[in-house]
Amino acid sequence: MDEVGQLSQTTMARVRRRLIPFLFLLYVVAYLDRVNVGFAALDMNRDLGFSAAVYGLGSGIFFVSYTLLEVPSNLMLARVGAGLWIARIMLTWGLVSAAMAFVQDATTFYVLRFLLGLAEAGFFPGVIVYFTHWFPRAERARALTGMLVGIPISLALGAVVSRWLLDQDWLGYAGWQWVFLVEGAPAVLLGAPPDMRREGDILTPASLAWLERRGETALPASPYGRLRITVAPD
Repeated sequence: MDEVGQLSQTTMARVRRRLIPFLFLLYVVAYLDRVNVGFAALDMNRDLGFSAAVYGLGSGIFFVSYTLLEVPSNLMLARVGAGLWIARIMLTWGLVSAAMAFVQDATTFYVLRFLLGLAEAGFFPGVIVYFTHWFPRAERARALTGMLVGIPISLALGAVVSRWLLDQDWLGYAGWQWVFLVEGAPAVLLGAPPDMRREGDILTPASLAWLERRGETALPASPYGRLRITVAPD
């Protein structure tokens, strides 16, 4: 194998090893926060006196705000950079999801579900943009598949973890409240995607230069700045 071939293999192996597990974990957390209201529903509705209509409206209003902010969120992502915007999304959705533990009535339930949709809007497009920073076109489908495996795993994991939390009664909080508190925390703790340009042991200058030469990636000029789009050569 020639030097360029060896460099390409080494570069992509490092990118996959560093990013795919992290992005997979993000997707597990995202779907866990999206569906945990269903696991908490029975006990929450009983304790708060919610009818099926109240619960149904509160659950569905998430998608109204998510849809409304999807395009504006994508525009902001292009303006400030994928890394910073994904960090903002994760922080706000984690905090709002945890705040669901303190719902007192139908109004606060509706408001927090609406805010959760606003907070999470743009996450999936943001991750796709982040993919273009580090994965050449030929690598993206496999990388995306590795991340999307997190959806069924999050459902299975959510059922186990939520069922266990629902049986707890710590510090005077009901089990359904702990579902939101515990499952909202990972989104806050995970923070921003890794900046491999600052980690010389992950991607060397030669690896970054190889990605640039491929002409298929949009390497960010700064992890928190605007993107510098690399146009494929003719």
